[in-house]
Amino acid sequence: MRRTRIELADGRELIYFDERDGAVRDQPDRRALPPPPHASQLRYDPLTDEWVAVAVHRQTRTFLPPADQCPLCPSRDGRLSEIPAPDYDVAVFENRFPALSQRVAAEPARITPFTPVRPGHGRCEVVCFTDDHHASFASLTPRRVRTVLDALADRTTALSELPGVEQVFPFENRGVEIGVTLHHPHGQIYAYPFVTPRTRAMLAAARRHAERTGANLYADVLAAERAAGDRVVASNAHWTAYVPAAARWPFEVHVAPHRAVPDIPALDDAERDAFGPLYLDLLRRFDRLFDLPMPYIAAWYQAPVHAERDLGHLHLQLFSIRRAGDKLKYLAGSESAMGVFINDIAPERAAELLRAAGTEGPLVNAARTAGAPG
Repeated sequence: MRRTRIELADGRELIYFDERDGAVRDQPDRRALPPPPHASQLRYDPLTDEWVAVAVHRQTRTFLPPADQCPLCPSRDGRLSEIPAPDYDVAVFENRFPALSQRVAAEPARITPFTPVRPGHGRCEVVCFTDDHHASFASLTPRRVRTVLDALADRTTALSELPGVEQVFPFENRGVEIGVTLHHPHGQIYAYPFVTPRTRAMLAAARRHAERTGANLYADVLAAERAAGDRVVASNAHWTAYVPAAARWPFEVHVAPHRAVPDIPALDDAERDAFGPLYLDLLRRFDRLFDLPMPYIAAWYQAPVHAERDLGHLHLQLFSIRRAGDKLKYLAGSESAMGVFINDIAPERAAELLRAAGTEGPLVNAARTAGAPG
């Protein structure tokens, strides 16, 4: 993989990750751009012990442009985009409308004695998986998935070295149902200046388990799921994809390496090569389930940069809000207000349907008549 760094017209960084050595990446960004926005504001909620980002500049970010105005397509035929080159394999750049940034202007004023405020220091990056606007992650080749994984490893390492960064979170949103604002296949990376609430909860549970047993909690859960087998969707020599026994979402799968590692950079070559075929198979099962492009979130859980890395176990959580061909799962009162999820589909049934989706052809009728509400 060849790595080439350039600077965009407004000073933001862009990095090409190419699968061929001969790629020329010296095209300049010829746009006239305003300076990037200053960092957002972080406000502390003392009632929940959580930080909330207030990023008002994101209200004006690009929203579902037509294909001929996509900012993630290469710059071609006189149309200039975020990618100056006329083609690319994988490209990563600083988000033009970031929730977190290193461009801190000044310390924000205090609001109340109970609400500390600080700059939203961190970094947000966009990861373009392909220059093909009409592709999807599921349509990529295993080689391209390996390139994406290597790019995520590169960026995780680089972002982890930035002052003040405590956690690096790569993810992909797919589908307007999820809330994407750009159709071009892409993901994002957030470098947070704190450990996220979900990660803190998982670390607390892992810490209690380690104190009680001396073992890694996620590794023990993974071993138990592999032994039980009824929620396993697919596996190979290095990875297992399974529906958690307490899945919150109608179709939710964890993809975990068998070896406990803290983050993507810690994966070896064999593990990186083995991830793509399994993950692509899983994404295609999702799309075949209702013979529709499945909206989903794919979220990488990595250990914090500095704290309790020995308690972490890298894994990818893939989940969809679609519970039937014509129904979505909305977060209503119990989920949104109280954080108590109510799942409409038994995890065992979801795993069964996803296993069956490994065969060609839609499973709409099977899903509707055998346990998934229709």
